[in-house]
Amino acid sequence: MRKVAALCLVLALVLAGCSSRKEAPPTPPAPDLTSAPAPVAVNKGPFESGPVAAPDRGALFGAWIKPDALTHVGRLAAVDSLQSDLGRPLKIVNTYRRFEQMVGTPSDQEFLARGATLMVSWATGDNRSILDGEHDDLIRKQAKAVRKLGVPVLLRMRWEMDRPNLRATMWSGEDYIAAWKYVRAIFAQERATNVSWVWCPTAEGFMRGDAPAFYPGDDQVDWTCVDVYAGEKFEPIGDLMAPFLAWAAPRPKPIVIGEFGVAKAWGSAGRAAWLKDARRTFKANPQIKAIAYFESDPEGNGPTKQFQLTGDKPAFKEFHQMAKDPYFTP
Repeated sequence: MRKVAALCLVLALVLAGCSSRKEAPPTPPAPDLTSAPAPVAVNKGPFESGPVAAPDRGALFGAWIKPDALTHVGRLAAVDSLQSDLGRPLKIVNTYRRFEQMVGTPSDQEFLARGATLMVSWATGDNRSILDGEHDDLIRKQAKAVRKLGVPVLLRMRWEMDRPNLRATMWSGEDYIAAWKYVRAIFAQERATNVSWVWCPTAEGFMRGDAPAFYPGDDQVDWTCVDVYAGEKFEPIGDLMAPFLAWAAPRPKPIVIGEFGVAKAWGSAGRAAWLKDARRTFKANPQIKAIAYFESDPEGNGPTKQFQLTGDKPAFKEFHQMAKDPYFTP
C-alpha cells in the first residue's frame, strides 16, 4: 500500500512539473519565398534626388551597426568590424541623433573621409513646439553643423513619424508637414544646401493607410524611404513593402530602404531565405537606389525584434552574398 502511495506521489510531482513549464508558441508556417518577386516600383527615373545623387544603375549598400559604446572609438570599431566581415566598405552609414545632438562628430568626419555617405536619422521633437519657435536656436545650430560638413548628407527628419506611439508628439500629418517645412526653411536660411531630405515612414503605416497623410510633397522631399522588418509577421519583403512601392512609383524620387531586418525568432534558415528574397526584391524594383540594414539587437526587445546577423552563419552568409552582388556596388 505504501509503495502504491509513493508511486502516486511521484507521479503527481512529475505531472505538476510538466504543467508548470511554459508551452513554446507554435511556429507559424513559413511563407513561400521561392517565387520571383513582382516589380512594383517601375519608375526608372531620372530622379530628383537633391545633393546626394542616386546611382544610374543599382543601389548603394549600407547599414546601421550598433556599437558596444556610443563613442568615437566604439562607432568606428562597429563599422570596421562589419566591413571586415563583408569584405567591402559601406557606401551609406546610418547614424542616429536625438534632437539636441549635433552632427559632425569625429566618427562622422571619419566615415565621410573614407568616402561613405552619412544618413542622419534625426529625432526631432514635438511638432507643435517646433512651430511655436521653441527650438529655433537648436535647429539653426544643427543646420550650421550640417553645412560645415561640406559634403552631401541624407537627412531623415523624424523617421517613422507614422508610428502610433509617436502620435503624442507628431499630433497629426498636418502638424508634421508644417514642422518639416518650418525646419527646412531654417536650413535654407543657414545655407545648409548640402542636404537631401529623406521622408521615411514605416511599411506598416502604408498597410494601415495612414502614412501618406504625413507626406510633405514632391517639392519638399528628395528621397522617399521606408523601414521594413520581418518582425511580428514573417512575410515576404515584397508583400510587406507592396503598398509603399505602389504609392512611390508615380513620384520622381529615388527610394532608400532606411532600415530593414529579419528577426532571430524566424530561425537561421528562415532568415537566410528572407534575405535572399530581399535581394531579389530590391533588384526587381529599379526605383530602390539605396538600402541600409539594421544590424542591431535593441535592449529589452523580444526575439521578434532582434535583428543582428553577425553570429548567425547561415543568415550572415546570405547577407554577405547581397553585399558582394555587383548590383549593390554601383
